Amino acid sequence: MSRYVVSLGGNALGNNAEEQKVLVSNVAKYIVKLMKDGHEVVIVHGNGPQVGMINNAFTDAKSVPDMPFPECGAMSQGYIGFHLQNALQNELKAQGVKRNVATVVTQVVVDKNDPLFQNPSKPVGGFMSKEEAEKVAKEKGWTVKEDAGRGYRRVVPSPLPIDIEEKEVISQLVKAGNVVICAGGGGIPVIKEGNKLEGVAAVIDKDYASALVGELVGADYLVILTAIDNVCINYKQPDEIKLKDVSLEQIKEYLKGDYFAKGSMYPKVNACVKFLTKCPGKKAIIAALENAEKAFEEKSGTIIK
Repeated sequence: MSRYVVSLGGNALGNNAEEQKVLVSNVAKYIVKLMKDGHEVVIVHGNGPQVGMINNAFTDAKSVPDMPFPECGAMSQGYIGFHLQNALQNELKAQGVKRNVATVVTQVVVDKNDPLFQNPSKPVGGFMSKEEAEKVAKEKGWTVKEDAGRGYRRVVPSPLPIDIEEKEVISQLVKAGNVVICAGGGGIPVIKEGNKLEGVAAVIDKDYASALVGELVGADYLVILTAIDNVCINYKQPDEIKLKDVSLEQIKEYLKGDYFAKGSMYPKVNACVKFLTKCPGKKAIIAALENAEKAFEEKSGTIIK
């Protein structure tokens, strides 16, 4: 029996609630098969498109006040967790597997002095003209930046996770044999102010959060399911090289060489490095969502060990 932390990308969950229900029903089949073979599973998911949708809904609804960004993150954890939990429960019953499933609304602690707070870079919400962006920045104190020539968007910081407030609850649930969905969207970012925790307007990278969850629950595997099936050197170039089995030391060298896009593959690879550095002897896998079953069997994706 092994313990898996499975990281699902927010972009892989569809563009709306109906699409999401279909997609999570498909991935539930692979995850339940893993459980049927006796393994334990913890699930972390992204929430980029979903939290943006929630944020936009409140911003556009002039009749209600804006919703603070940490609360938008909590809402996304709730409804994505519900879809995952429901799909897994239905599939567990269909396959005759007796396991409980629980979604834990998760607060992830970040350092208020993290330098990444000084350089907001994570776009959220809809596009605006330059004039609209300047107006909203002045009225609401937002940081806005141009996004790839498509218009201006609000940007928030993406600090690194340092601790998980609910780690003991999560560990207890896992040890008791339950399937746990946690740290959704990378977790709700909170900072410590004395003896209190306060939510902050930020987005934690869900792969870094997944690595931290993996470390805290003693996972044997960190599996990051994304849009492509292999980590590549010189991606989409004539000399592209697909990495299949690679050592931790080799992948560290590739990270130094700046081979991976900062906004996509780099955090996934770096999260695997962080997990394996803290948990020597374990394995990390980056693979396509549609090849999840093969990835769990180490027959697909990039395997780092």
